[in-house]
Amino acid sequence: MKPLVSILIPAYNAEPWIADTIQSALRQTWAHKEIVIVDDGSRDATLSIARQFVSKNVSVITQENQGAAGARNTALQLYQGDYVQWLDADDLIAPDKIAQQVEALNRHESKQTLFSSAWAYFYYRLSSANFSPSSLWCDLSPVEWLVRKMGQGLHMPDSTWLVSREITQAAGPWDVRLWRDNDGEYFCRVILASNSIRFVPDARSYYRRTGSTSVSYIGRSRKKQDSLLRSMRLHIKYLRSLEDSSRTRDACLKYLQTWLRCFYPERPDIVEQLKDDASNLGGQLHLPSLSWKYAWIQKIFGWRVAKESQLVLRECKENLLRSWDKALSRWERHHLQEKIRDGHA
Repeated sequence: MKPLVSILIPAYNAEPWIADTIQSALRQTWAHKEIVIVDDGSRDATLSIARQFVSKNVSVITQENQGAAGARNTALQLYQGDYVQWLDADDLIAPDKIAQQVEALNRHESKQTLFSSAWAYFYYRLSSANFSPSSLWCDLSPVEWLVRKMGQGLHMPDSTWLVSREITQAAGPWDVRLWRDNDGEYFCRVILASNSIRFVPDARSYYRRTGSTSVSYIGRSRKKQDSLLRSMRLHIKYLRSLEDSSRTRDACLKYLQTWLRCFYPERPDIVEQLKDDASNLGGQLHLPSLSWKYAWIQKIFGWRVAKESQLVLRECKENLLRSWDKALSRWERHHLQEKIRDGHA
């Protein structure tokens, strides 16, 4: 069995990363593949860099900016494969990632079987990626997968999945109304359309930390807060459609409690809506608490200042770690080039 795998890459202002991401797709040891890159109206050199890779198996399409979901929907209209590998324009996959999952699908003939992989965060250097298993890293039923995800505050990046055409068609298009967590909502529908999830431990993907430039970063955006609320309510609807029981309602309550911190205290309207949702599930929410590092700020200056301090400090820490890893990456690349030159001398 040699299915055609379509690697779909939506891209927007991804100039620093897009070449590495495309090369990551090209290096896949699974030869029967196509690569579809959709440039979503980038204002930097993303499109010109992507076009350098155009070939028989690599196509590049550009469109006016429609957002991440819109770019992915364009890719869905164009792909020809039997399976879909999503790959964000700043992420990477190990060379044998697809091959490992195809080997696994040959052992599971159902086109409704969904395949996931191990994954790790990184900044610039893959050598610094730390693969930390979670309770999602195993074979699961769709309902158990969602219970663990929502009840324990877990997730799997887009690049971890290998999705059959049958599941992809059943799941439908990406929701263009969502600007935050559109991937979480979409893959909920993918999971609903599957009959089981198979975890392939030797398949690996890498999820780049880009900080405040990431679509998944909420920060102070009211638009993303509204989008997250919509996605959360859809998550709850999807899980309860599979099983409406005390354990699924408990997972939904924990899910609401986990994300309440994204809205409190600056969005009292959403907080009240979430309290109503919790009441409908037979429970109640508790106001989020701050760690000791920020609790004293809260006591003196109030919740808003304490939360703003937390956001600023996290951004600073993230920027420092990213800068340090970038410097190490440049040093390692320079050191390698020197060794190559010395070897040819």
